[in-house]
Amino acid sequence: MGDGMADNPKTTLKSGKHPEKALSAAFVRTVTEPGKYVDGHGLFLKVDASGARRWVQRIVIRGKRTEMGLGSYPLVSLTEAREAAFANRKLARVGGDPLAEKRREKAVPSFEEAARKVYDLHKPSWRNAKHAAQFISTLETYAFPRMGKTKVSDVTTADVLAVLTPIWLDKAETARRVRQRIGTVMKWAVAKGWRNDNPADAISQALPKQDKIKAHRKALHYADVAGCIEAVKASGADPSTKLALEFLVLTATRSGEARGARWDEIDTKAGSWTIPASRMKAKRDHVVPLSKRAIVILEEAQKLDAGTGLVFPGTKKGKPLSDMTLSKLVKELGFDADVHGFRTSFRTWAQERTNYPREVAEAALAHTIKDKAEAAYARSNLFEKRRKMMDTWSGFVAKSDATIHRLG
Repeated sequence: MGDGMADNPKTTLKSGKHPEKALSAAFVRTVTEPGKYVDGHGLFLKVDASGARRWVQRIVIRGKRTEMGLGSYPLVSLTEAREAAFANRKLARVGGDPLAEKRREKAVPSFEEAARKVYDLHKPSWRNAKHAAQFISTLETYAFPRMGKTKVSDVTTADVLAVLTPIWLDKAETARRVRQRIGTVMKWAVAKGWRNDNPADAISQALPKQDKIKAHRKALHYADVAGCIEAVKASGADPSTKLALEFLVLTATRSGEARGARWDEIDTKAGSWTIPASRMKAKRDHVVPLSKRAIVILEEAQKLDAGTGLVFPGTKKGKPLSDMTLSKLVKELGFDADVHGFRTSFRTWAQERTNYPREVAEAALAHTIKDKAEAAYARSNLFEKRRKMMDTWSGFVAKSDATIHRLG
């Protein structure tokens, strides 16, 4: 025959002969008669009565004869079927199992499927629902449209680069987080044995340098904090809101830590507040020394207690005050500052107006010591020194003792 096909590829299968490349592309495209049409390496084209055509390979795997499907025509071309058949036979000859490899390949999820699985796995360990939601929402917005349907084993550095390039400079912080989250998914894929590398780590040189200067949260000068607190006290805000803001300032804690304070964390006799690790950024318990004024605030808050267990409950039952409530109060009173900025006010005051060692102020802010050698020796939480510091800060804010505190 002029198309290079064996005279009768259908009967060749029955004879037991295995001609090399017995079929042609033209024959495969036009054949309609039901039957099995042999090519080589155990490959044959099966034509059903309906006219549907599919590739099948008869192969011996670890001593056992079997048949494995290689896909339907025309989704899988003659050339592709031959390449797959040759690779399978080569693997089987050295003791491999092409069927097992095929099952493993089918089990590999898409990037989106993998990301959602990683999200479900990590969700219980995130500090709050907001962080969990941000993980998946940023991937939904930036990564899934570009590579969500790509098998996690097939994601390349080019894919990651295509996701990050449009936002790398304009939305620098978001881009860094997207890269980190893609990397988290890729590390999971490596652990599952679906790939050997993390393409999110291999693109550093391909991305332009970002401006690393971060926009700091607005903070009041420490000399203006007392005036802000007086304005808060005199405002018509909800009593719980006013108490919460002053308590946050006097304890130099983060907004979420202060707003989420619970009565079972407070020990007024010992003058301390133990914030559990689950609510701390550093994931370690943090014991806060309470000044006399802070304890008075707690006593006033207890009079408002509605039995929720929260020191500063919000308007929704069982829920703490929202961060927006505190921020809105400060802004409405005419102070151009963020709530988190009061920690900066405290830190600058400690640096400029006291002789307390740096590590005492850092411990008061529950900052993690980045130097590993220093951290190894920093076993004390400096509680008593912090108590003196917080008493001095409270006095400064109350304008009753704004003098420089010198140790010794």
